[in-house]
Amino acid sequence: MSTTTYPDFSQTIPIDTIGVHERVSRLNKRSIKKESKVQGLKLALSMIDHTTLEGKDSEGKVIQLCRKAITPYASMPDLPSVAAVCVYPNMVSVAKKTVAGSSVKVASVATAFPSGMAQLQTKLDDVKFAVDQGADEIDMVISRGQFLKGNYTYVFDEIAAVKEACGNAHLKVILETGELETLTNVRKASDLAMHAGADFIKTSTGKIQPAATQTVTLVMLEAIRDHYRENGRMVGMKPAGGIRKAKEALQYLVLVKETLGAGWLSNKWFRFGASSLTNDLLMQIVKQETGVYQSSVYFSND
Repeated sequence: MSTTTYPDFSQTIPIDTIGVHERVSRLNKRSIKKESKVQGLKLALSMIDHTTLEGKDSEGKVIQLCRKAITPYASMPDLPSVAAVCVYPNMVSVAKKTVAGSSVKVASVATAFPSGMAQLQTKLDDVKFAVDQGADEIDMVISRGQFLKGNYTYVFDEIAAVKEACGNAHLKVILETGELETLTNVRKASDLAMHAGADFIKTSTGKIQPAATQTVTLVMLEAIRDHYRENGRMVGMKPAGGIRKAKEALQYLVLVKETLGAGWLSNKWFRFGASSLTNDLLMQIVKQETGVYQSSVYFSND
């Protein structure tokens, strides 16, 4: 019988919080020329996971969400589609049918999202149902209570089991960084998730504040960089929650470029979990290409 060998997560190097804040501040001062800015805005648009995760979600709402994901702004049909739509498992089949024939992926939250407070078998059944319905990607939440108690092998085994249940679907592991208390814990959880098989690591569910921040994102990007250097395996990154402005999105892209390099600047390796970001990106793209701001009322709120 094989025995799992666990990395020693208790040895994670403490994070220099002041140093992280200073590096983010320096990178935020980078200026971007107009041509590069337009490219960056369009790239950011292509990286969005368009999301609806409300108790009142309906088939009609999901269909409209998917249509906008495919064609974000009908007046500019050459704009890229967003990367994916993210829905609850019971809406996966509706989303899958609607995006058929496009480049848009279907992601589904699972594992008792957003709390993660369920038995493992319940979580695995949730994942398998979503995958059977056609999900290309699964966004799981870790058991933060177990992590904060130091039960790292429990969290590791849970992620590994979910990864196996995903089959061919990609796994995004949500750390819910707003509940992890310290940047050192964020780094430790990032390392743990990647060693357990995560294809992506993700900041937040969007249900807890603070959600995505640039300091947390930088710590996670550095964990990805070090994991790649040590293991040769690329892992994706998804900041989620609270990113609403195009300027912020460009700042995140600078963080990625300066920390991981241009190889991560595609929606295969970087996503934004920020549906409200879409319209501000569209407004800025229109401004850059026509010289005129469009009112927000010209864009749907899906």
